Amino acid sequence: MSDNSAAGSVSRDWNAVRSLAPYLWPKGQTGMRVRVVLALITLVLAKVATVYIPVFYGGAVDALTGESGQAEALLGEPANLAIYLPVGLILAYGIARVLSLAFAQLRDAIFAKVAQHAIRSAALNVFRHLHRLALRFHLERQTGGLNRIIERGTKAIESLLSFMLFNILPTVLEIVLVAVILWSLFDFWFAFVTMVTVVGYIAFTMIVTEWRLKFRRAMNESDQDANTKAIDSLLNYETVKYFGNEDHEADRFDKSLVRYQRAAVRSQESLSMLNVGQAVIIAIGLTLVMYMAGRGIVAGTMSVGDFVVVNTYLMQLYQPLNFFGFVYRTIKQSLVDIHAMFTLLDQEREIEDASDAQPLRATDGHVQFQDVAFGYDARRPILKGISFEVLPGRKVAIVGPTGAGKSTISRLLFRFYDPNAGRILIDGQDIQTVQQQSLRAAIGIVPQDTVLFNDTIYYNIAYGRPNATRAEIEEAARMARIHDFVEGLPDGYETTVGERGLKLSGGEKQRVAIARTILKQPCILLFDEATSALDTNTEREIQANLSEVSSGRTTLVIAHRLSTVIDADEIIVLDAGRIVERGRHADLLAMDGAYAALWRQQQEAREAAADAAAE
Repeated sequence: MSDNSAAGSVSRDWNAVRSLAPYLWPKGQTGMRVRVVLALITLVLAKVATVYIPVFYGGAVDALTGESGQAEALLGEPANLAIYLPVGLILAYGIARVLSLAFAQLRDAIFAKVAQHAIRSAALNVFRHLHRLALRFHLERQTGGLNRIIERGTKAIESLLSFMLFNILPTVLEIVLVAVILWSLFDFWFAFVTMVTVVGYIAFTMIVTEWRLKFRRAMNESDQDANTKAIDSLLNYETVKYFGNEDHEADRFDKSLVRYQRAAVRSQESLSMLNVGQAVIIAIGLTLVMYMAGRGIVAGTMSVGDFVVVNTYLMQLYQPLNFFGFVYRTIKQSLVDIHAMFTLLDQEREIEDASDAQPLRATDGHVQFQDVAFGYDARRPILKGISFEVLPGRKVAIVGPTGAGKSTISRLLFRFYDPNAGRILIDGQDIQTVQQQSLRAAIGIVPQDTVLFNDTIYYNIAYGRPNATRAEIEEAARMARIHDFVEGLPDGYETTVGERGLKLSGGEKQRVAIARTILKQPCILLFDEATSALDTNTEREIQANLSEVSSGRTTLVIAHRLSTVIDADEIIVLDAGRIVERGRHADLLAMDGAYAALWRQQQEAREAAADAAAE
């Protein structure tokens, strides 16, 4: 690994820890902070009890063999109490083991609430932030990939806390305590060999694990790619079936799985090499220390109990180290996943409320576009100086060929994007100066592609105003002419609509969308090609429904089929991002311009379709 790569890894890991820290030490939550302190205290007490276990054990062995060892000297017991000393040491040994386990479990119990609170708070914070990001971000990112990042990030927090606080820190503390005790009981060399072995083991593990991380990253990337392709394919199940592309989708999925397989094999091979190297280092250290202890016994400077103490310490110490490779890998991967999740918080919101933004005061629903220019890419302008207004209670339609910029107007009105130039006003207030939530609360939309949540019909209608009563929801359904249909279903309003509402027909979905918008009670209605995807008969029914709902409300209609807007108070014709004509239906036909050409084209297409159907 290059120096720059290593430095970048350290910086990333530190940023991940720093991002997580506020969730573990939450501001203004004294109870949580007390739990953190108590958990650390019990952690120390558990390790103190743990390091005394070999001392009591060795003292008992010496007492039983009639020797006076260093362990007995440390305990301050006289050598001539061999009759009852073993009983006391054995009891102390048992108590120390119980206390070691009890304090460790108490630590886990105390810290559990802190850990789960941190996981929940972090996940919720990221989730909220994703909803605050602009539409541009979500169009450029794949939903499946985002879901995996959050899923892995939340699991990584739990893994990091579990291993870092309950494995790494206790092990480090135990190593220090063992080194101090070995030095004080015997001599410097026992502590030195132990520390060199431990440091060598840790260094080897870290170096090899860092090298192995590239395989792990490749596995994660392939896994995320495979997951994204699978979700995308299943969401578009019908399209796959229409074109008979099941094998094509399987091949795309398999290519990601093959990349995952190759990375997984390399990862397992390198893991085997790591495990062998760790075993060699541990064996060398253990052999050296046991040899030194054996020489001490032969020389008469150490007792059998001391030999047992040294052996027990090393076995007790190396036991958690055997898992260090796994723990280190898990921690490193957790830091990568946590960093990936928190990196989402660094994404610029693009559309933000001004610091002094006030709620929109929507009274009449007067909409004005003043010389608005916009482009998703600066190199390709979409709207070029658009100006129009929708007077309170009036209906204005925007028509034009595909790509003229019609739907862009609806996105700007909802403030999914900000104009590059010009202003959009509602009741005289620039929408860039008001709070986004209040702006969107004032506008109701029935889109062309109504996407429903995979929940009940009741839930999907209630989404327009979640705190509405059942009576209000059913009244909205009646106004949308869908109540009788729902009541006729076996499960009524509790009928689930399926993924993206696929269990309902296009007309039924549109009526649910209309009911949802009615329930919202907005002062401005926006119909974004709301009937263009429906058959002619259903279109007529829905169109009559929309006219009824929009009566007396400020209404902006974005339409492809001109027959749906002939009753509009004004029709605005867009072409290449500019307004080329405007007026009422009859006036525009009389002008015999762009609108009239579109009208003739659609009428001819309708007549041709009717003739074909008659044949």
